[in-house]
Amino acid sequence: MISLRDIHKAFGPKQVLTGFSLEVNEGETVVIIGYSGSGKSVAIKHIVGLLEPDRGTVFVDGLEVPRLPRRELYALRARIGYVFQFAALFDSLTIGDNVAMGLRKQGTLTEAEIRGRVAEALDLVDLPNVEERFPAELSGGMRKRVGLARAIALRPKYLLYDEPTTGLDPVTSAVIDELMIRMREKLGVTSIVITHDMRSAYRVGSRIAMLYEGKVRQVGTVDEIRRTADPIVRQFIEGRADVDLSVPAAG
Repeated sequence: MISLRDIHKAFGPKQVLTGFSLEVNEGETVVIIGYSGSGKSVAIKHIVGLLEPDRGTVFVDGLEVPRLPRRELYALRARIGYVFQFAALFDSLTIGDNVAMGLRKQGTLTEAEIRGRVAEALDLVDLPNVEERFPAELSGGMRKRVGLARAIALRPKYLLYDEPTTGLDPVTSAVIDELMIRMREKLGVTSIVITHDMRSAYRVGSRIAMLYEGKVRQVGTVDEIRRTADPIVRQFIEGRADVDLSVPAAG
């Protein structure tokens, strides 16, 4: 279980998070939506200790992340896969070496075991036999799938997706959505997905949380968010420019 509790985070004078709280239960996929620059990526970076809160705290499986010694933090990170927005592949490395990076860093597997784990991960994202190719030889959607393969090669308990469908056409986005669902159903991973894409959010989410002005404006099931009366949430999910701000936030 992941629990973010009353997280406050500022960068200089800019206050990004102002009491962000969210709980993610095992086996579910929680989607975080919100406007650009609202702090969605900042929020999930606290889960892996890439950022420390100015106030508040984060628990993962009962461990208080900001208080963990370095060695225990690294052990925790090994259980959390992070899928970056633009895949973050190294162009000078083959696909196989990109996927194997985390496994080699752990130093617990033989090269034969690493090759087997890499092949298994690539097969799970429907990219068999591409180990010897380079990122420049793949499409944007394929590179995103390689980024996912690198994350799942570590066999994580949790997966964090940062804008997994950004820059993709609708068909390729649907492929990524199906892969996220597959990870939950086949591997049993618990996931947090950051996205602006409401079609994707409705498709993959167990629950959806909207981040607004530094905190969760509303959180609920897909049906609850679809039916929301909150004007801020409605404006975002419908993509409307007009909104009546006089109606208070949902409880």
